[in-house]
Amino acid sequence: MRPQQLIETARALVADDKGLLAMDESVATEDKRFAELNIPQTDDARRAWRELIVTAPGLGEAISGAILFDETIRHSTKDGIPFVKVLIDAGIIPGIKVDAGLTDMAGHPGEKITSGLDGLRERLAEYSTLGARFAKWRAEIILGDGIPSRACIEANAQILALYAALCQEAGIVPIVEPEVLMEGDHSLERCREVTEEVLQTVFDKLYTQRVMLEGMILKPNMVLPGLTCPIQETVDEVADATVTTLLRVVPAAVPGVAFLSGGQSAELATARLNAMNARFKARLPWALTFSFARAIEEPAMEIWRGVDANTHAAQQRLVNRALCNRAARRGEYAASMEAKQG
Repeated sequence: MRPQQLIETARALVADDKGLLAMDESVATEDKRFAELNIPQTDDARRAWRELIVTAPGLGEAISGAILFDETIRHSTKDGIPFVKVLIDAGIIPGIKVDAGLTDMAGHPGEKITSGLDGLRERLAEYSTLGARFAKWRAEIILGDGIPSRACIEANAQILALYAALCQEAGIVPIVEPEVLMEGDHSLERCREVTEEVLQTVFDKLYTQRVMLEGMILKPNMVLPGLTCPIQETVDEVADATVTTLLRVVPAAVPGVAFLSGGQSAELATARLNAMNARFKARLPWALTFSFARAIEEPAMEIWRGVDANTHAAQQRLVNRALCNRAARRGEYAASMEAKQG
């Protein structure tokens, strides 16, 4: 472990009101999104899309770090320049998703745990040589009848802590992502209760595994009502519930909380982040930032649609969305900032 390096990297990831771009979709996930827009599901199309992202002029003005997938960290531009170098030259820190996806939890129907610890020490060493300075691991907590169980929460928290300890051993900052899913008809209060329990458990396990909190980033869900809940609270009510929950359970030593978008619309995710910073930023012990994927990429992909001639317009939309989120970090976002394109 190199404590000072970890601390400096973690701080850099949340500095200057910037945030993270999660461009770590698996091949299957990326192909699914391509299929929805009639984009060819090929290696060349995926590489072209990711090149569009990493070469977008001005991306580094709003993005501090980019989370890559195993395929992506090995990719180069059509001119032969490694994506990692392109990102570094733009002032963006390269990161890597290291979990191996979800698997059914034995004895607990309807619940999942995340796999990928086997061989992780060796993979982290390789990713470090490829230029990754931080990593991400996602756990999924599903809300439903009788779930999540205590066993599911405990198991996922333990795995997250083991992952984080291995990252820091390798000199890589861990992003710890326990996601309470939006799917369902649960209330905001139910999401708040479970989110609080999950985060309490995660930090208990991190402490037990001797993870240095100053050298990590938390990537949680916002506290939200389920997508099909008949009562959908206002932006300010979501901000209040989310920040109140975080203040109860997230230690002040953690440098930043980088929210996932979790299926929210691009504009709504930004508006909710903006409300949190506008209302609470002056008295928070940690930075509230973003680690969005679809909420930044999707509007650009809808413009691009696999057509080279659309690349410039798509890049403009991508960077605009990132800049909107940087404004939200300052509590200065307004819907009028959204680009009028397409």
